[in-house]
Amino acid sequence: MEDSRAATTLLLLLTAAAVTPSNWLALSRLSSLASVHVEAAGCEQLVGITSRQLQLCKRHGEVMESVRRGAGLAIAECQHQFRQRRWNCSTTHRGPHVFGRLVNQGTREGAFVYAIASAGVAHAVTRGCSSGELEKCGCDRTVRGSSPDGFQWSGCSDNIAYGVAFSQSFVDARERGKSASSSRALMNLHNNEAGRKAILAHMRIECKCHGVSGSCEVKTCWRAMPPFRKVGNVIKEKFDGATEVEMQRIGTRKQLVPKNPQFKPHTDEDLVYLSPSPDFCIRDMKAGVPGTTGRHCNRTSKALGGCELLCCGRGFHTAEAELVERCSCKFHWCCYVKCRQCHKRVELHTCR
Repeated sequence: MEDSRAATTLLLLLTAAAVTPSNWLALSRLSSLASVHVEAAGCEQLVGITSRQLQLCKRHGEVMESVRRGAGLAIAECQHQFRQRRWNCSTTHRGPHVFGRLVNQGTREGAFVYAIASAGVAHAVTRGCSSGELEKCGCDRTVRGSSPDGFQWSGCSDNIAYGVAFSQSFVDARERGKSASSSRALMNLHNNEAGRKAILAHMRIECKCHGVSGSCEVKTCWRAMPPFRKVGNVIKEKFDGATEVEMQRIGTRKQLVPKNPQFKPHTDEDLVYLSPSPDFCIRDMKAGVPGTTGRHCNRTSKALGGCELLCCGRGFHTAEAELVERCSCKFHWCCYVKCRQCHKRVELHTCR
């Protein structure tokens, strides 16, 4: 049994050898990294990560499964947020570049990917702390005592400080290397931090009432992270208002400033980008652009998911299909719902 488990772990780690320093998100393709911390030597097989990330893996191997989950969380949220746009956050099936080379070209799409990935790791690691999966952290014990608002701090407050700190150490590692003063590194570091701030700025207070017959004689509360969908929505809003920047030397430091001097300076919570995006209409898989041919579109919509915009003026095909769905559902006492299956013909529109 032990040999079988070790062989499975080794196979997973060898699969991760395709991960490059520029795209650790490829860890999301593994089924698990839960056993990496059992043997520090397993981290050596993750040859694509930087030396700093390798050291973090050896010292905090138990956290690597949360990193993998965070990567998957980020990719899934990216695909949800862009599901109706020409670039729909599609991933490659193999190779080190999960999104092709697009995210390394300084575009606003790359800015979103860096921000959501950094947030994904912070969120997943924090969740691992609160759930008790990680031995080196737990609930935030600094949140305690009585609140001026009249409630008691209790329960398990999310230890967001630990999650953010680990995200900073792991995700930012490559950008803090030899190229730390390049415009691309400054852009990536800024967007990494903006992703984490999307969580910090939306931490919330959750409470529970205690008392006779549901009264709220005593109320205990704790700090909780926002749902990751909320984080994705916030970062998507920042994407829509992202600022195009360029690097300038101001005093002794290199900084990113708006390319158009008429624009107000960006804040730490805003996304920034260096290069304009392609139109994403034509397939170019080497660049990470799948094109829009074959994508389903809405014939009557004038929005981004409508056929006119999504199909880039090439037109669209229309075909009929049979849709099967549940209908005429009735609740039967006790306790089940019985439905009929209804068939209807619908029109499907796909871009040429």
